[in-house]
Amino acid sequence: MQEYRDMEPEELALDSSFQRWQLSHDPTANSLWEAWLAQNPDKTELVDKAASLLISLHTTYSEHIAERVPISEHEVQEEISRLHMALEDREVPIIAVSWFRSWPVRYGVAASVLVLLGLFGWSQLRPSANKTPETYTELVALAPEPLSEISNSSDKPLQVNLPDKSTITLYPKSRVSYDKQFAGTRREIYLSGKGFFEVVKNPAKPFYVYANGLVTKVLGTSFTVQAYEGAKQMKVVVRTGKVAVFTQKQVAEQPRKETYKLDGIVLTPNQQIVFSTEKTQIKKSLVDNPVLLEQAPQKQLFTFKRTPIADVFATLEQSYGVPIAFDKDLMRACYLTASFTDEPLFEKLDLICRTINATYKQVDGTIQISSNGC
Repeated sequence: MQEYRDMEPEELALDSSFQRWQLSHDPTANSLWEAWLAQNPDKTELVDKAASLLISLHTTYSEHIAERVPISEHEVQEEISRLHMALEDREVPIIAVSWFRSWPVRYGVAASVLVLLGLFGWSQLRPSANKTPETYTELVALAPEPLSEISNSSDKPLQVNLPDKSTITLYPKSRVSYDKQFAGTRREIYLSGKGFFEVVKNPAKPFYVYANGLVTKVLGTSFTVQAYEGAKQMKVVVRTGKVAVFTQKQVAEQPRKETYKLDGIVLTPNQQIVFSTEKTQIKKSLVDNPVLLEQAPQKQLFTFKRTPIADVFATLEQSYGVPIAFDKDLMRACYLTASFTDEPLFEKLDLICRTINATYKQVDGTIQISSNGC
């Protein structure tokens, strides 16, 4: 009976031996299951849940059958065929439940079909044993400790102060859950909706945001996560520092050992990832309008007077935090004389590239310059 240890409650409720024990009080089944429970005391909760489910469905459908609503043989056959089709991929056997055998056959078969359909429907509503929990509801339900939840039902952003003095700007129609004490080796937040996070740096205790299929890991930085439940796209945008982004499935496949480093898809300021839930695809890119970094050395004018192009690109990199790749040897003879004010980054690049007869494109959150030299 080793296989029973790995079953879900709905699977155990479908087992004929378990049904005979719970509903018919069969002596053989009773001895068998009492011995199994004595050997597997840690599975008492599994047995209790399966028994509760089975008895609940038994009561519901017994009441239905007790009404003796006429059921034609054709209807019974249709239900059986539909059940076979629904369970075909799951290889769950159809079991004639013993307690209905005292009824006429057509009532007993129909009742068995209804009970099994009820069990199947209930199991479909629960996360499968093989399905990685991803949604806010699923993840919060699996949290080892009780969580505090804050929802924003207003039409304005709401500031949430966390135990470590980090903050979340929680947007309307959004909610977060977290452990009030941030116990353990991680600071973990569960988000549904949109939030802007300003995280206090603590490399010894990484900060995780779980948001409907996406996981964002940081040590201390500011970033936005947008992950509304049911949306076709999720997004993480970095303002300062670095973050690492994974899918929930990638995290589930890795051991839960804390590494205290950023791996996965690493984002820096003015970079973002967009996660397509339909294609399960992550695309890394620059934000639509990169902004100057708070600590940028160039906050006023970008003034260049016969400046080597390598120095121009270095200034832009430092100011926006955006990596710019180009062939230094090929463009060694390129110089720029120009003055910029508050033009957006992409407009600056357009003007520079036209001046030195070059082009640029975005690739995975970086700028790549193409030129034949000057």
